[in-house]
Amino acid sequence: MSDPENGEFESRPRNEVWHFLNRLMATLVILAMMVVIVCAFLPEVKKQREQNARLRQLKIDIEKQRALFTQQSREVELLKNDPGYVETVARDRLDLMKEGETIYRIESPSLKKASDPKNHP
Repeated sequence: MSDPENGEFESRPRNEVWHFLNRLMATLVILAMMVVIVCAFLPEVKKQREQNARLRQLKIDIEKQRALFTQQSREVELLKNDPGYVETVARDRLDLMKEGETIYRIESPSLKKASDPKNHP
């Protein structure tokens, strides 16, 4: 048995409390260090996500430009080498038609609204 006069009886629970507090303090210090590290890298992660989104948008823009380039290159080749195409384009732009020819024009609603003078104030 422990002798209360020697102080062994009271020192044992105190040692356990101090041991627990030391472990708690070490855990809190490690946790605080981890939070600081995460906070240091958080802006970099955000910046990387923004750059990835920008990269995706640029790739989409590149594909659109390639499609436009292909279309315009094809039109240039047709204008250079196909007299029938040149005739069709010229008649379309000048609103001319051949004798006995009927022209049907289909306009999209957005173009019709933009060209309608009633819609402009």
